[in-house]
Amino acid sequence: MNAEAEDEQISSNNVKAETTDKGNETEPETDPEEFDSDIIDHTTFDQLLEMDDEEDHEFSKSLVWNYFEQAEKTFTEMDEAMLGHFLKGSSAALGLTKVKESCEKLQHYGNCMDAKGEAKITNDEAKTLIKLLLVEMRKEYDEARDYLEQFYEEQQQ
Repeated sequence: MNAEAEDEQISSNNVKAETTDKGNETEPETDPEEFDSDIIDHTTFDQLLEMDDEEDHEFSKSLVWNYFEQAEKTFTEMDEAMLGHFLKGSSAALGLTKVKESCEKLQHYGNCMDAKGEAKITNDEAKTLIKLLLVEMRKEYDEARDYLEQFYEEQQQ
């Protein structure tokens, strides 16, 4: 069986279609119990579900949705911190001081710290500072690029 057919088979095993009285298919319903156990530890998740009121899953759903929100923010912060880390190293290797220093600030802001990495700041403060810093970093990069392009043009003459 090729990979595409295998994916289709797995998909059809994990989704079952509901039908109406007239026999028309509606939206597929996913059966969570059929998902790979590497994704969800059902023993743990079922314990969470036991804390819900009867069939109302509001409690567990609110915890899960809060987790989603927290995870998205964390991934964003990690992405921003990694970007700063990567660019900081490259900038330092080329001697681009302003860009390197701004990248270091970006890393700190991505970790919800002040520009020096000494004091905690809120998520909202970090986002605002990151937006402002990215504008400044772009200017610093453009200045460095202009300088280096001019340097290499002069070297060719």
